[in-house]
Amino acid sequence: MDAVYQAREGPPEENLEEKYQILLEDFKAECERIKGESKHKKARALAVEFLNDWEAIFMVLRHPHMPLTNNEAEHALRHWVIMRKITYGTQTEVGTRVFALLASVIDTCRKRDVSPWRYLEKVIGERRAGRSAPALPVAQVEGSEWLHLVS
Repeated sequence: MDAVYQAREGPPEENLEEKYQILLEDFKAECERIKGESKHKKARALAVEFLNDWEAIFMVLRHPHMPLTNNEAEHALRHWVIMRKITYGTQTEVGTRVFALLASVIDTCRKRDVSPWRYLEKVIGERRAGRSAPALPVAQVEGSEWLHLVS
């Protein structure tokens, strides 16, 4: 983990995946061995988890700036999950899709510092006029101001 944190401070001296290739190969072989030979059910299950999610688990070696956990994503969804729970969810597949799309649009707008309500107002207006919906607001190149497509 130290190598990942150091790589976040500046470009790594070498590719972390290559640097730790032998250790990764040894660990993968050990997971394969445990999966096939271990008498312990939990150890086998953990080995299978590592093998099934190998690429995702070690993606951070290729991209050190990626988060080490999905805590931020889980946190972003939490209020939507609670809302679904207290409202007893949706009654149809279409309702579920609409709820998911609205949640995504609202969170994307908020993350990009744009009013989701103004954006949705603009979408509804454009669609009622027979025109295509405007794109979601996008960020410009790093270091510049957000490009607000909705004023």
